[in-house]
Amino acid sequence: MGDPETPPLTPVLVGPTGVGKTAVVAAWGALEPITVVSADARQTYRGLDIGTAKPPGELLARVPHVGLDVVEPGERYSAGRFASDAAAWLAGIRRAGRQPVVVGGTGFYVRALAEGLFHEPPLDPARRERLRAWTARLPAARLAHWAARLDRRFAGGGRQRAARAIEVALLTGRGLSWWQEHARAVGAMRPWYIHLTLPRDALERRIAERVDAMLAAGLVDEVRRTLGRPVAPDSSGLDGVGYREVVAMLAGRLPERGLRDAIVVATRRYAKRQETWFRHQLRDGGRGTGEGSVWTLDAVEAPEVLAARIVDRWHNVTPPSSPIPRPV
Repeated sequence: MGDPETPPLTPVLVGPTGVGKTAVVAAWGALEPITVVSADARQTYRGLDIGTAKPPGELLARVPHVGLDVVEPGERYSAGRFASDAAAWLAGIRRAGRQPVVVGGTGFYVRALAEGLFHEPPLDPARRERLRAWTARLPAARLAHWAARLDRRFAGGGRQRAARAIEVALLTGRGLSWWQEHARAVGAMRPWYIHLTLPRDALERRIAERVDAMLAAGLVDEVRRTLGRPVAPDSSGLDGVGYREVVAMLAGRLPERGLRDAIVVATRRYAKRQETWFRHQLRDGGRGTGEGSVWTLDAVEAPEVLAARIVDRWHNVTPPSSPIPRPV
């Protein structure tokens, strides 16, 4: 079985929102017993199903998923907590004799699981609390501005990540990106990346179709139910793409007739940021032939074709001496 201290090689399916990851997973699950570890920060929130494009019930019944519905809207769920939870999920999946597949579009979650997180230096609790109170009062755009000023490599990612970048920079004197680069721990897996891509026009068509489907499925009512629980309009989860536009519309800050286009534009921008992250932050080995390498696949092909190619390549990459344990 190899060195027990060496994390197992694990397939990691990444790509921007709307590229077709869920369809590939559905086809992959028809070929071998896989369990998906969701690395999507938006899908961790209970009750936020439509706007986060959670997999349909039929697929969840056929292909087990973990990492969905972990916390309530408004609760903080960090990349560090995800990495800790996902390490336990990966071990449990392997013990059950199934193949884990990490799937998602949240690059920081993927990196935390693959490369570990930095060991945070001691932070003064009183200063930290005062800083959190200050950042909580800032608008999201202002938070992002200060995060980028304090850490030139800040890549965005919402209020929580911007506040975290500000906190670390001001309390340690160094940016969060510096700590991530110089003080990493050991990751819980060795990644084998499959990066799904699409030409821009094709991805934009899929995004528009997805937004139309979400609105038809009741995205606005989903937000109304969440606000009525009650959950604050700027809570974690509701500050994500799609939800914040609906919140703005319900508050009268966005005309109802402009909602669809506002979500489409915001989603396109989000997908572009994801693509930029995956292109520059993954450890690119070029051909997808082993640990840390990135195999880029054009998602214009049918999901069944893509899944068959992935499974074939995966079994060629995986050494025969280190199979996943079979169920007894």
